[in-house]
Amino acid sequence: MKKILVLGAGKIGSLISCLLAESGDYTVYLADIDPSVIQRAKKDFPHPRLHPMVLNVTEREKLSRWVKDAGPRAIASALPHYCSALVAEVAREFEVHYFDLTEDVEVTRTVKRVSQGAHAAFVSQCGLAPGYISIVANELMSHFEELDTVKLRVGALPVHPSNVLKYSLTWSTDGLINEYGNICYGIENGKMTALLPLEGYETIEVDGLLYEAFNTSGGLGTLADTYEGRVRTMNYKTLRYPGHCEKIHFLMQDLKLGTDRDTLKRIFENAVPQTRQDVVLIYVSVSGTQNGHLFEENYVKKVYPQTIAGALWSAIQVTTAAGLCAVLDLVLKDPAPRSGFVTQESFALKAFLENRFGQYYK
Repeated sequence: MKKILVLGAGKIGSLISCLLAESGDYTVYLADIDPSVIQRAKKDFPHPRLHPMVLNVTEREKLSRWVKDAGPRAIASALPHYCSALVAEVAREFEVHYFDLTEDVEVTRTVKRVSQGAHAAFVSQCGLAPGYISIVANELMSHFEELDTVKLRVGALPVHPSNVLKYSLTWSTDGLINEYGNICYGIENGKMTALLPLEGYETIEVDGLLYEAFNTSGGLGTLADTYEGRVRTMNYKTLRYPGHCEKIHFLMQDLKLGTDRDTLKRIFENAVPQTRQDVVLIYVSVSGTQNGHLFEENYVKKVYPQTIAGALWSAIQVTTAAGLCAVLDLVLKDPAPRSGFVTQESFALKAFLENRFGQYYK
């Protein structure tokens, strides 16, 4: 029985814990700073292999002491991105495998530096985007002799939009604001290029429904580093219902709330409802040369809410948590474990989808 420490008992951390505990191969310690959250976890997810507990990870000595005494095989962080560096440093100190969900580019660079020379695996940017989307794109790109254009598009959307933003809060508000406000990266003319968020507007039609897409930060993960010089154009954009981008642009740039993110967060959380009735739309398009001819291949997938361990979980919860659990499971079951910094695109799509956690994407 492998011991796992999951940090953060919010929307994603709770499901990560449930999935791992339900599998029968993991004893899970679910930690959160908020005693009321831990009490709710004990009530909502009673399981003999799931042990919720109160722990403040910003008190590094307490986290280090717990890791040293308990000796977990891995730490999975479902905490806000600004906690990731500290957690990665503790994992490095005790040579414990490390996994996180961050989409923050600078945080991932810090994790990569921390992991240098480590015997344990440091797998950052797990989940959906970055995460699974990188694994899909890497697989499609392997089908081409020469690569021209790679488009990655993901949207987590309400099935029944009912407000002027045509959006519901389905995951971390901090993460959402980061995506909308931080610098994006892509490849233009074969070179890594900084791109502005909320720019690069386009529309896409899938199954007769029209979506808009625009630049957001973090979703490309490490793909741009891996494929720089090997593809002419590569970018990541978020999918939304038409009209959303214009209103976000008004809030963040015209009203300058992009420089007052605490206020913007309060506005979102007070005015935009949450929902479990969502759909995750995944779209990847790759064009390039096959047998000397220009071809294009596409991957399109919709994922809906699912019932797991007797509870209904939203599509974004399922895809994010299953993404982390799958790569964690692949690393810990590997007879020759990976070490150091591990990119998402180094995992094979076939292995991911055949994994018991990856199958939730099917």
